[in-house]
Amino acid sequence: MKELWVEKYRPKTVTGYVWRDNAQKRQVESWIKDKSIPHLLLSGSPGIGKTTMAKMLVNEIGIEDYDVLEINASRETGIGVVVREKITNFVQMIPFGPFKVVLLDEADRLSPEAQDALKGVMEEYSNYARFILTCNTPSRIVPALHSRCQQFHFTKLDQTEFTARVATILVEENIEFDLDTLDMYVSTTYPDLRKCINLIQQNVSEDKLHSPNKEDAGTLEWKFEMVELFKEGKIAAARKMLCGKVQADDMIEVYRWLYDNVSVFGEDKAQDTAVLIIKQGLVDHVVCADPEINLAATLIRLARIE
Repeated sequence: MKELWVEKYRPKTVTGYVWRDNAQKRQVESWIKDKSIPHLLLSGSPGIGKTTMAKMLVNEIGIEDYDVLEINASRETGIGVVVREKITNFVQMIPFGPFKVVLLDEADRLSPEAQDALKGVMEEYSNYARFILTCNTPSRIVPALHSRCQQFHFTKLDQTEFTARVATILVEENIEFDLDTLDMYVSTTYPDLRKCINLIQQNVSEDKLHSPNKEDAGTLEWKFEMVELFKEGKIAAARKMLCGKVQADDMIEVYRWLYDNVSVFGEDKAQDTAVLIIKQGLVDHVVCADPEINLAATLIRLARIE
C-alpha cells in the first residue's frame, strides 16, 4: 500500500513549515521555547495547513501521543455527548507530561450547545489541558470560545508557491510530469493543497503523472473540464457545460474558483470588473429562485468583459 503523501510530506518542525506571516512564526517559536501554548483557534480554508500547524506544535513542544486526543467534529455523531464524556474523561486524568492536548478539527461544525459544553471544560481543566480548535468559518464559533483562545488566521499560499510545493513532492518521488498537466491539477484544486496532493497521487502510475480519466475524476470531472475551457477562453462553452452538470449545492465552488483564478479574464482592469461580477453573482445566488439561471447570467457577463 502506498504511503499517503499528505502525511509523508506534512511538516513536523518550524523550519519545515511554510510561513506566510513572520509575526506568527515568532509567536510559535516563543511557545516552543517556553514548552507551553495557550488555547488556540486556527482558522482558514480547507487544506491550508491548520491541522499541520497544530500537530507541528505538539511535536515541537514534546507532548507524547498518550497525552493527545484528536477529534474531528464533522465525523462524530452526538458531539455534545463527546464533549461532555469523551473529552472530559480525557482531560480530567493527570497528564504524563506538562499538559494534555485536545485537537478538535472542524470545531465550527459543533452545535452552539456543544460549544457551550466545551467552554466549561476548557475553563475547568485549563491547568491540565490545552485545546487547539481548527475551523473553516470562525464566525460559527461562539464568542465565549473566541475569548478563551488565541486566534491564528491562515491566508492561502500564493499560487506559484502552491505549485512549487506540489512539484517538489513529485520530484522527491521521482515522478515524471509535464507543467501543463500539473497546472491543470493546481487550477482545479487551489487553494486546497491537501486535495491537490491526494488527487495527484491518485493519478500517478508507472512513475508518471497522468491527466485524470472521467472515472478517476469523479465529482471533480466538471472542474477539470471547466479549467480547460477557461484557459482556452471558451467561456460560452464553459457556461453550457457547467449549467448542465453542476448541482446547485456545488455552484458556490464555481464562484470561488472564478475568484481564485480571476487572472483568466485579463489584466488588472478586467480583473477588477470580473471580481465585481462574481460578487454580484454570489449575492444573487442566495436570493435567486433558480441558481442555474443566475450562474448562466453571471458567466455571460464575464464573457462580455473587454
